[in-house]
Amino acid sequence: MVYSPAHYAASDIECIDAMIAAFGIEAVETYCRLASFKYQWRAGKKDDATQDLLKSIWYTRFAMGDDPRD
Repeated sequence: MVYSPAHYAASDIECIDAMIAAFGIEAVETYCRLASFKYQWRAGKKDDATQDLLKSIWYTRFAMGDDPRD
């Protein structure tokens, strides 16, 4: 559910790639920093805390230019 959720790959392009095409990498990296914060903030309050923290790591890595999908 963290690194390759089926609903993210349901089309020819992943949403994050469309976001980069539409808004540019800098805007998406900023979005990823905010998403990482969100997952840390809510860790364990909605879903499994481990899953939230892993999602936070995913977004942090992407924000640093390290695409976790590679």
